[in-house]
Amino acid sequence: MRLVAFDSCAQLFADLRRAAKASVGPYGLPGTGFAYEQAVGGGARTMADAAGALPATAPEFSSTNVHEQGADEPDLIKTDGRRIVTVSQGVLRVVDAATRRQTGQVNLGVGPVGQLLLSGDSALVLAPPDYRSFGLKERLPQIDGPRIMLIDLTGAPKVVSTYRGDGELVDARMTGSTVRVVLRSTARINFRESAAGDTDQKRIADHRSTIDDAPDSAWLPRWEVTDRTGTAKGQVDCGRVSRPTDYSGGTMVSVLTFDLTRPALGNGDAVAVAADSKQVYATPDSLYLANDDSWLSDRPGRQAQLRRQTELFKFALAGNQPPAYRASGTVPGYLLNQYAVSEWDGHLRVATTDPATNSSAVRVLADRDGKLVQTGIVAGLGKGEQIFSVRFIGARGYVVTFRQTDPLYSLDLSDPAKPAVTGELKINGYSAHLQPVGENRLIGIGQEGNDQGVRQGLQISLFDVADPARPQRIAQHHLPGTYSTAEYDPHALLWWPATQLLVVPVQSRGALTLRVTDDLKPGEELNQPALLRSLVIGNELWTLSKAGLRASNLSTMDQVAWVPLEG
Repeated sequence: MRLVAFDSCAQLFADLRRAAKASVGPYGLPGTGFAYEQAVGGGARTMADAAGALPATAPEFSSTNVHEQGADEPDLIKTDGRRIVTVSQGVLRVVDAATRRQTGQVNLGVGPVGQLLLSGDSALVLAPPDYRSFGLKERLPQIDGPRIMLIDLTGAPKVVSTYRGDGELVDARMTGSTVRVVLRSTARINFRESAAGDTDQKRIADHRSTIDDAPDSAWLPRWEVTDRTGTAKGQVDCGRVSRPTDYSGGTMVSVLTFDLTRPALGNGDAVAVAADSKQVYATPDSLYLANDDSWLSDRPGRQAQLRRQTELFKFALAGNQPPAYRASGTVPGYLLNQYAVSEWDGHLRVATTDPATNSSAVRVLADRDGKLVQTGIVAGLGKGEQIFSVRFIGARGYVVTFRQTDPLYSLDLSDPAKPAVTGELKINGYSAHLQPVGENRLIGIGQEGNDQGVRQGLQISLFDVADPARPQRIAQHHLPGTYSTAEYDPHALLWWPATQLLVVPVQSRGALTLRVTDDLKPGEELNQPALLRSLVIGNELWTLSKAGLRASNLSTMDQVAWVPLEG
């Protein structure tokens, strides 16, 4: 299995029609539903520029808690140590860290959800679709997908360029000043409304007729770019689309490339795949798209065709150039999230749960002439359970599975041909995220559980993994009846090794601070409801909530400033 280019644009459209007609169901194509996102952030008003002079050098500061260093991930808040930039409720705001005052803001004209990346004096805001067409019988004629905005932060922040594309935002990564944005779009086909009493077979037959009548352009994602010179429009070049062996024909994934040192975004120079990918993993040198066949699961009569496997497409990254396809491979089962994939020392490690065997495995793959070929496997992990968290650290790997108890498996991956389980620890509950906190130490953020596997509230565990054969939990902190957003969003977690500080947001309570040594020593709780993010600048801890930014003394946690973000 590998990605191949279509022989011609005519073949592209013929094959897409064929696949779409095969995959269409009584209610349309796979992937045409809408997913609502949780709204976060503050109000939306503008203010005049009040920027003061920034210090020549920035103090030491934390960055977003990401999977791979050198591959930054978009988040609600970013800092360069001198200023804090955050986006909420459609407004980008800039706060001077030294004066602890808001120095500028710009109304972006988008919905309540947005994330950003920061490079020098430029910010890139990624805003999801506003779903104006949700519930309408016909899609709006204009592009109503995600917006990507380039913000100039010199002086008063201002939008200098905007890209708008079809579909939904999957993810993005930034290396240096170059950002790769992954979008997922569905064919723009307006299926006729079915009559009362129509059978599923009649609906499918009508939909296939509509697919035959749809114009070729319905499959190609559109783009619209606005900058100071005007607005340009276009579609992804049919010659830049490739395909795997099997695909739904209704969904396309595009990888866009933007250089934030340039004065405008441009069209992104898209590289597209006729696939249904929803997972992205990247290092500074590689980007992987993960694609599976779960779209078949809701198609009547096609469940038997499910192979329950994940396809991986590898792209090489170089400078500010578009990604270049390098290799493909397939593994049984499904990924939990991006942390289930890791590239190290020329090999790719992949952890999946396989419904066919009702267990999990870690496979090691190598790029051999354009194919990701398996070199080794550790199988049979957590029989009757599924993966709840994964972390790969160098030559070691850690996998948590769960049903009633939490086996933490320790893996030796130093030999790609002979990966092996070296140890196992069974405890109640589970860890939904594993965070390295120094050499041979792991923090687990998850839920405590009783002997029957019933969740009992937030659990923070400290594991000693110095002995690969005997991983141990050496400390635990339990908050009954609560949970943390860090369980499913690692960006919400702050680990500051300089002072061994761990900051964990807690539902409805603010944040818990802990000092991590050979124990978990609870510090002051930050009473800041709906706390979203934490970061360190110099000797201050900054915490973000919908209402505003709080600056606290890093040692005492006493509040030293409050910057409101609402109104």
